[in-house]
Amino acid sequence: MATKKKIDRSKLLSVLWEIQRKKRHIAHDDITKIAKEFELSRMEVEGVLTFYHFFHRQDCGKYTIYLNNSITSEHAGMDKIREAFEKEIGVPLGHLSFDGLFGLYETACIGLSDQEPACLINFKPFTNLTPEKARDIIHQLRNGAKPSEICDKPNSKIHYTPPPEKTVFFKSYNKFSVLNYIREHKPEEILEIIKKSKLSGMGGAFFPTGLKWQFARQNKADIKYLICNADEGEPGTFKDRVLLQTHPELLIEGMILAAYAIGASQGIIYLRGEYRYLKEALEDLIESYKTYNFLGNNIPAKEPLNFDIYIELGAGAYVCGEETALIHSAEGFRGEPSTKVVYPVQSGFKGKPTVVNNVETLCAVTRIVEMGVDNWLKIGTEKTPGTKVLSVSGDCKNPGIYEIEWGMNFREFLKLIGAKEPKMIQWSGPSGNALAEEDFDRNISGEDLICGGSVMVFDESRDIFQILKHFSDFFVSESCGICVPCRTGNFLLNKKIDKMISGKATHKDMNDVKEWSKIIQTTSRCGLGQMSSNSLNDAIKKFPEAFRKYMTDDSDLGNKFNLEKSVSEYEHIIKEITTDYE
Repeated sequence: MATKKKIDRSKLLSVLWEIQRKKRHIAHDDITKIAKEFELSRMEVEGVLTFYHFFHRQDCGKYTIYLNNSITSEHAGMDKIREAFEKEIGVPLGHLSFDGLFGLYETACIGLSDQEPACLINFKPFTNLTPEKARDIIHQLRNGAKPSEICDKPNSKIHYTPPPEKTVFFKSYNKFSVLNYIREHKPEEILEIIKKSKLSGMGGAFFPTGLKWQFARQNKADIKYLICNADEGEPGTFKDRVLLQTHPELLIEGMILAAYAIGASQGIIYLRGEYRYLKEALEDLIESYKTYNFLGNNIPAKEPLNFDIYIELGAGAYVCGEETALIHSAEGFRGEPSTKVVYPVQSGFKGKPTVVNNVETLCAVTRIVEMGVDNWLKIGTEKTPGTKVLSVSGDCKNPGIYEIEWGMNFREFLKLIGAKEPKMIQWSGPSGNALAEEDFDRNISGEDLICGGSVMVFDESRDIFQILKHFSDFFVSESCGICVPCRTGNFLLNKKIDKMISGKATHKDMNDVKEWSKIIQTTSRCGLGQMSSNSLNDAIKKFPEAFRKYMTDDSDLGNKFNLEKSVSEYEHIIKEITTDYE
């Protein structure tokens, strides 16, 4: 009797997604069956299931609505959109309508920050919402329309590119053209080109791409993996989505070039769940490369090349943007980061050498080979050659996409995006830096002001504490919880912000924030914790007047509490109650 073959655990997320799509939730019996098929305990399956935001244990409706709760969404008027949906559906946020048609939930940034307010309905995008549009959407769905029939196509405007000779990403491209390069050159030659280019990871870590590839190539193994990180979850970032929509062929060919250089035979595009609407088009593109024998076995190259790509769909976890957490998620585990005693280039996906690069980085690889490394090096600065794609949102005239040459003056950039009276610029997302007037004459480059991709503009009308509270809530919610400094530290910082907002913070509280931040930064195991307090500490330093407004001396703390006022409010309530009974 043949022994039943154990199912590869890396298929677990795909199985969970399939059940979620069909049944609108994952029930107790489903978990039991999954555990049996994968030879796991129920607890292991539940541990994975409950880690991800988009998997539900209860019915989430025929039409599952996710409203974006980011700060840019709130500033764009999401409160009114939320009220309109709640009124039309008949239940508050976080509930299923009585007829089972609609589940109304909120989620973190969905990569549509320049088109807010926005939401996902069955993972189809709806942008630039108004209360009237929200009501009309519900009416159409009740009358039988499908979300795919009435959704919007996210249209992020590309406002600026450098002069044609310096534009890298947003220009025409002849599909398959750079793949002729591998017919005539060895893998080592491509590796040397990327090393010479000084290309760094464009997701925010900026580790030298060529060096990462070299480490992976040097590690011998029967199989190596290449993973594209398409899980851009930093609030305010949507550049990779635009690249996937406008030039996905740059990504596929960049992956093929990378695979050839490092000796990888399997590629994975880890696509964030919020971008599920892009999956079908990407799969069709992958099939077209297979049709022309540029993916699969015996790809035409100077040295033997077998390489294929599949898409792994994330399920809503910001921390999976960190490469080890992403690898664990792709393997079918909770997306928890690991301590880097051994790096992924040594032992990554399934214990094999693995390179993780993000979308923009791999697209840049294609363009570097196409234009020639010497031409690439003529653009940008000494430390950061080339260009950078930036996602701009918030209080500016022209939100959208900007491809800038590294080295651009920041004040020139602010004029370009139409930022009038900017008070605070959140640079590289909530985990980046808060910039103020004192920073506006700096230059955008690796030598000075480097950016991963998110630019959020806040003008004089915005409350800095509301912004900081949003950022802190985000980190508390998205912490995987595996390490105490991040899990507990961010919760405690959040409470300090609450105290500041209430006007009861003292100088001791401010000192606590600084000291606790150092502990969180130095002892957290991944970038989420290490960078989560950046914006708070920058704001304390650069906007002292805002904090002084809410501060009290330690000795005056008792004076902030007005006993007479508090008691009078209580007495008023009691009076109303007794009057009703009389």
